[in-house]
Order: sequence, then C-alpha cells, then structure tokens
Amino acid sequence: MKFIKEYVAVMMLVCFVFVCVFSYNAEYVQAEELSLYARSALLMDASNGRVLYEENGYQVMPMASTTKIMTCILALEYMEGCPEGGKEKVKVTAYAARMPKVHLGMSEGEEYYLEDLLYSLMLKSHNDTAVAIAEHIDGDVQVFAERMNRKAAELGCRNTNFITPNGLDAEQDGKVHASTAYDMGLIASYAIKNDTFREIIATPQYSFSELTQGRNFQIYNADLFLGMMDGAIGIKTGFTADAGYCFVGALEKDGKRFVSVVLASGWPPNKSWKWSDTKKLMKYGLENYEISNITKRGTYTPIEVEEGIKDKVTIAADKEKEEELTLLLTKDDKVSVKNILKDKMRAPVQKGTVVGYKCYFVNDKLYKKYEIKTTESVELRTYFYCLRQIFMIYF
Repeated sequence: MKFIKEYVAVMMLVCFVFVCVFSYNAEYVQAEELSLYARSALLMDASNGRVLYEENGYQVMPMASTTKIMTCILALEYMEGCPEGGKEKVKVTAYAARMPKVHLGMSEGEEYYLEDLLYSLMLKSHNDTAVAIAEHIDGDVQVFAERMNRKAAELGCRNTNFITPNGLDAEQDGKVHASTAYDMGLIASYAIKNDTFREIIATPQYSFSELTQGRNFQIYNADLFLGMMDGAIGIKTGFTADAGYCFVGALEKDGKRFVSVVLASGWPPNKSWKWSDTKKLMKYGLENYEISNITKRGTYTPIEVEEGIKDKVTIAADKEKEEELTLLLTKDDKVSVKNILKDKMRAPVQKGTVVGYKCYFVNDKLYKKYEIKTTESVELRTYFYCLRQIFMIYF
C-alpha cells in the first residue's frame, strides 16, 4: 500500500510539471500591442525558444518560401555526412526544371554543385533549386517532405506540415502546406546555430557555374533586412497568393539574439510591410529586454525515510551546479523558484533516485526544471541488520 501511495505521488508530480511545460508554450500574456500589419507575428529569444511577443503566433497559416530555411538546414546536415560534402553533383530532373518563378532557370540534365545551389536557394529563393536539392537528397520530393516533418517534430513544432521544399502553396491528403509563427521561430532559432547557414544568408552576392555546359550565374541577396538594423542576421523572405508577404528574421546585438516571424504581412502592392513589422518586433525586443541571471542556489532539506537504517536521505538538484541560468527579461517580469518534492520515502532508497523538481517560473509559467535526486543510498532496516548492530555494540 505504501509503495502504491508513493507511486501515485510521483505520477502526480510528473503530471503537474508536464502541465506547466505545456501551459508555458500555449499561454502567453504580453504588456502591449505593436500595431503590426501581419496577421500572425512572433518574437522569440533564439537562445532558448522563449516567446517574448506574439499576435496570433500559434495560428496555422501558409508560410511561403520561409519553408526554404528547413530545406537549407537539412541540406547542410546531409552534406556533413557525405565524403564529397558540398561538392556533390546535383543532376536536374524535368520536374525540377518545370518549377515556376522565382526560379534559377535550370534545364533537365544540367549539373550543379550542391553547395552552390544553397546560395541560389537562400539568396534568391529559387523554386527549381529547392526541388533539385530535395530530389538529390531523397530521390523524391514527398520523401524529402517527410524528412522535413520529422525534423520539425524533433525541434518541438506541433502545427507544421511540409509538403514542398520550396513553400509553394500545396495540398495533400486533406492537409495544406502550413506552419505557425511559433514553429517557424523554433526552426529558425535552430538554423542560425549553424555557422555555414549564417554565412550563406549573410552573403551579399555569389557567383557559380553549371558543370556540363558552363553557364555562369551571379546572384544577389534579396534580403533587405540585412541593411536595415545593426546586428541583423537575415533570414528569409516569402510570398505566395495564399500566404501573402512573409519574413523570418534574426538579429544579434549586445548579447541578445532574437528571431522574428511575420506571416501574411500584406499582399501586393504592400511589399514593404514585412520590413516595417520586423523592425518593430526587433526594436521591441532590444528596448524592453535585458539579460538577467536568474540562478538561485540553495541547500535542500533531507527527505524523511521510513524503515531505513537512516531517518533521512540527502538530496540535490541534478546538474544545477553546472550552469548559470540567464534569461531575457523586462522590468515587469517576475521570476520565482519552487521545489516540488515528495514528503517521505520508504527504504530501500537508491542513490540518484528522482524525488522531485526544482522549477523556475517566469510570470507563473514554467521556464526550466531540474530533477532533484538523492545523493546517497539508504538500506532497509531489517531484522538481521538490527541483530548485527546489537552484536557490534555488546560483543
């Protein structure tokens, strides 16, 4: 019966923490509205995925060529495992060559180095290039889309469905090609951790040649955000009839790293609205958030042990001593720390047993948790143990 009670207590504890984690991402309250044009917008702390500002940030919407962020990072990771790396030759299929504008103008049978195509993909958003890359890596666009969706799930995306590698409006099996500003923020935050990805998106212009006929290409970066703000990193524009103007941006300044997402930020002729929205989001982040150390050290009261050779067992937060916990906070943000622990345990107790969690809350939403574990073992106080102790005392 005691074992059952302890098991139920642990499960209730785990459920409590799970609910806190889910509510942290699903519920968000902010201090002000920025009067943005975008139907969906979000600002994220790129270092940890924390949402700093959002308007309809969890609404599922088409995201156009911002899709190519995922295509590019998957291609870079594919290259890391190839002997030839970026010098692998990509042969163009008839299907890739048929992709509509914006396109490089590939012809069936042409060959290109994979690394060259990544610049075509990200600097000018060529749709034929995206398909050529996808077909080269997985042999089929649909198989590559499955790879994209698996990666999205790994990154914590809950509402993203990739159908194409280029972001053209598409529908398959009753689902459309779509994502959310939150999910795209997670993908972008992951992508900019890759140095090669950042090098590509920051390149002003790039020249390369087709390998069979020697056609030469010179392309220029279409991302105007790079010159709009100090510390701008990029990342990717997008437009389709369904998605409207979209942009996923990144900026790093004064130790702060932000990712912004605007979806459906106007339709023609309002091409500049996405830049206006992005700058507002980035300025909001720079002006309102400062880096704060929220680490709380402390001692932990030992937990009572029933029927053990010791009455109590010592505990400590796992890995807590190994890191400083810093966070972007406004002057109005409230941080609190709570230890959620079992009241007592029953012997035998093994060293390293999880007995609870040390939880950091920001504005009453769970931000970070550490497992609290026993730092020693406590044996069961048995009849033979008692006899042995008596024998040691008197004999």
